[in-house]
Amino acid sequence: SLAGAFLTAWIAAGQQARRIGDADLRNAGKTGGEWLTYGLNYNENRFSPLDQINTGNISRLGLAWSYDVGPGGGSQEATPLVWDGTLYGITNWSVVFAVDVRTGKEKWRWDPEVNQTAVRPKICCGIVNRGLALYEGLIIAPTIDGRLEALDAGTGKVVWEARVEYPQDNYTLTMAPRIVKGKVIIGVSGSEYPVRGFFDAYDAQTGRRAWRFYTVPGDPSKPFENEAMRKAAATWESDFWKLGGGGTVWDGMAYDAEANLLYVGTGNAGPWPEDLRKQTGKANLYVCSIVAVNPDTGVLQWYYQVVPADVWDYDSVQQMILADLTIRGRQRKVLMQANKDGFYYVIDRISGEFISGQPFAEVTWAKGLDEKTGLPIVNQEAHYGKDSKVTLAPGPGGAHNWSPMS
Repeated sequence: SLAGAFLTAWIAAGQQARRIGDADLRNAGKTGGEWLTYGLNYNENRFSPLDQINTGNISRLGLAWSYDVGPGGGSQEATPLVWDGTLYGITNWSVVFAVDVRTGKEKWRWDPEVNQTAVRPKICCGIVNRGLALYEGLIIAPTIDGRLEALDAGTGKVVWEARVEYPQDNYTLTMAPRIVKGKVIIGVSGSEYPVRGFFDAYDAQTGRRAWRFYTVPGDPSKPFENEAMRKAAATWESDFWKLGGGGTVWDGMAYDAEANLLYVGTGNAGPWPEDLRKQTGKANLYVCSIVAVNPDTGVLQWYYQVVPADVWDYDSVQQMILADLTIRGRQRKVLMQANKDGFYYVIDRISGEFISGQPFAEVTWAKGLDEKTGLPIVNQEAHYGKDSKVTLAPGPGGAHNWSPMS
């Protein structure tokens, strides 16, 4: 009977699906059979290699099954993950579900039981959730009330929980986490409120926080967290820190495994009107920027500030795509972003050097970008105050904002 028990356990183990580890994520998206991370792969290409559905047969597609994700309160924006025949999704109120992709039958469902009455007034910019992460048999789920949950992918049971921030302090979690070298990378939302932006790394197996990178400096009377904050503090003035500073991280990320660089987009300055922020002439690092950090340590490697001294709500958190391109006869490793400010940027992802930027929508706030630095040539008529108004393109909604691109 003992031998039989061992045989049964051995067979069961053999039938279990492989666990998704670092090697799987580095090779994600190559076959198209699974969707293991938010942007399909580390490059965030979002472009499937599958070709069975094409222009010749797409008209024959029909409904196979449907699944009701349940009541919401905002837009359903999450990108599902697909692994081992199961679709994993999350609702705008952070309810996680697992569905059989062949039948549409629910395998499990987990409700974090967010106190919607208490949390709703503290949510900055919509009741949304953009997705999940998958790693070593765990589903990593951010909840809108500031918790980070690790669920057993087979059962939906909670394995660990971490507290990223609290809604009473105006922080929420709405972005899809990413997994880099065994760490869960997650940022916060809330830049329309007085918050200080940051993104964190947590051990994917235990939920312990490994490091935190603040995107704007804090109280200058206290020690700086790192050299990046010391540098940033010189680009702010007055008592900005009492208003938070903004710079939240609520969407765009990408990772170059070869260079070991994690790229993160940061949000608008807060509050964004110049009259309120009293920061005229200051760049206000690192709002509206793309920052590259070492994922092992969280140490800044380079930054590119897309909109210095932002006063128009031009977050730079839009999705970033990594590619290797030949530009002017030279092979370049690039990062590309269709930014909320209306310009399409191409940046050297190893050095942070500006390569090019051209409008992809109507742009009136700037006359163009400096060819060498990439700094915007701001239209002085785009400035406004409490006694003056302007009509701008793009508006606060942006030329491109939260909708994924490929």
